[in-house]
Formats: sequence, structure tokens, C-alpha cells
Amino acid sequence: MAVSMPTEDAGAMRHSRYYTPSEVAAHNTAADLWVSYLGRVHDLTPLLQDFPGDVLLKPILEAAGQDISHWFDEGREDIRIEIDQFTNCQKYHTPRGRFVHIPPPMPQSDWFNNFGTPWWKDPKYEVGYLSEKTRYIRIINTLTSQEQVLEVCSEETMNEILERYLMYNTHAASYTWKYDGVKLDMDKTLEENGIVDEDEMFYELQMEPDSFRQSILLYFNDDLTEL
Repeated sequence: MAVSMPTEDAGAMRHSRYYTPSEVAAHNTAADLWVSYLGRVHDLTPLLQDFPGDVLLKPILEAAGQDISHWFDEGREDIRIEIDQFTNCQKYHTPRGRFVHIPPPMPQSDWFNNFGTPWWKDPKYEVGYLSEKTRYIRIINTLTSQEQVLEVCSEETMNEILERYLMYNTHAASYTWKYDGVKLDMDKTLEENGIVDEDEMFYELQMEPDSFRQSILLYFNDDLTEL
């Protein structure tokens, strides 16, 4: 069995509407920092650049690449509120410590609240959605016998999965994609194409899904299309 390698352009993946948790986790440095919360993915790198060296960035840096939905009240879509045991007043719940745009517990003359929209409500940082359920699918190139197992988002269409596969084959659009002998509708998701998610069934049967991975077969069309 031949295993294909990513092309030199592997890092240049197109913008995606949905991201896997592992993709978010890869952006975990001060120079490239993503987090997810309430089902959305946010690139906070520009925020860090606006506050270089600020101690209030520490909780955000500690959360780099992680899901921080537990920081939020889902109903209000805002940071959780609690009662301060000393002042008996409401304050934001920040167990990792106060962070950027969170007001100080007591009045301070050096704190300015004219920043506009707090970062967690500002849509300019949003880059896409966090997948509610990811799936692993095996893609087999019948021309070269190369195969790859990709982690994809269940919400993605086949065209979006094709874009993920471009790092292994830039001519992926020159193939007819089939499952169980049937040509796939590239504008539909795996589920909509009848490729059902069997993870729960394997879990109930105590079987290892890696041994029974669903496979999509690619048949070359001989037109060398590149996306």
C-alpha cells in the first residue's frame, strides 16, 4: 500500500467554515493564537499584538488552542457572572485571573473602558465554526493506490473535504469521487450522501473503528484540474 505525502503547499489550506478541535489546537502560540467558544472559532492573534507584554494576556495565553466555552454563560453569550465575596457586588467569573477588557474589581483611575466592544463579543476575531462532530474517512486513489485517512467535520460538504485533500493531491478535482460504487454529490455532506456515522455503533459493540474505516474511492478523469 502506497501512502501519499503532502505537497509543498500543504500549509496553504483554503479558509474553512468549520474547524476540527485539532486544527484549533495547532494555533497555540503568542504569534498564532486561536481559541473556540460557544461553537465558534476565534483568532486572537491581533488582540495579543494590540497589548504586547500586558499581564492581562496571561489567562488568554494559557488557553491558547483550547475551547473556553466554560468561561461563558451560554444563555447570555457573555462571561459568567458571580458575586464578589468581599464587595457583595457582581463581577465576571475569571478563575484563571482577570484578562483583557475585564474591569478591575475596584475602581481604578488607570483603567480605560473606551475600547468599544470586548474581544469576546467582537466578530472581527471570528474565523469560523467549531465542528460539533468530526469524522475520520479513508480516501483511496484508485490510479496510484495511495490512501489517506482524513479527519473532517461532519458539517462539511464533499467539496470542502476535497479541499482538505488537496494537500495530498492537487489534482483531486480531476477525479470522480464514489462511495460503494455510487458517485457522490459534492455539494452534500457525508451523511447526505448516505455515508452514515458509525462511531456510536462501534462504541456499543466495543469494536475499534479504525479497522473498519469507511472508504471513498477516487477515479481519475484525465483532465488534470487544479483548484
